[in-house]
Amino acid sequence: MPKITIYNPRGELEAEGEVSSGKNLLEASQELGAHHGSACGGVCSCSTCHVWVKEGGASLTAQSDEEADILDKAFDVKSTSRLGCQAEVSSKDVVFQITEESERTWYDEHPKERHVAEAAGKWPIKK
Repeated sequence: MPKITIYNPRGELEAEGEVSSGKNLLEASQELGAHHGSACGGVCSCSTCHVWVKEGGASLTAQSDEEADILDKAFDVKSTSRLGCQAEVSSKDVVFQITEESERTWYDEHPKERHVAEAAGKWPIKK
């Protein structure tokens, strides 16, 4: 099983562990407990599950035209950008970073956790 390493938007380790091949990066994040949001529920109709792949990008499934079109809506797109709901893991390890847009979406979906993070001074991201 491939090892998945996930960093938050600040570059801090968010989660890591092994997942089954064939899962997409969003599913892997959910399984490992990372704050990786998706406003559309992972059906490739928004860009909020946007990530930057740091290592292992060549082992992910190829980007479809539909994914590329939706990714055009994302903020801070880079050459390593993928939609977490579309990039499926093979048998190779993958390292990626969740974008601020995606983390913000996760906190919007989890208001109790957002409140705790705000009280602890960990949210919103301070620049």
